[in-house]
Amino acid sequence: MDALGLKDRKHFRMAYLQPALDAGLLGMTIPDKPNSRLQKYRITEQGQTLLAQRVS
Repeated sequence: MDALGLKDRKHFRMAYLQPALDAGLLGMTIPDKPNSRLQKYRITEQGQTLLAQRVS
């Protein structure tokens, strides 16, 4: 969110985060507790492949 310069959490979650999770580009570090305050996200192998293709 900070990297994109966005301030509205709801818009960020619905427009960016959820679509990336649904597409399998991001994964949760604590998938059984999606609302945990300790929740973080990691890029999946599929996401890394997509990034590598865009950089090349």
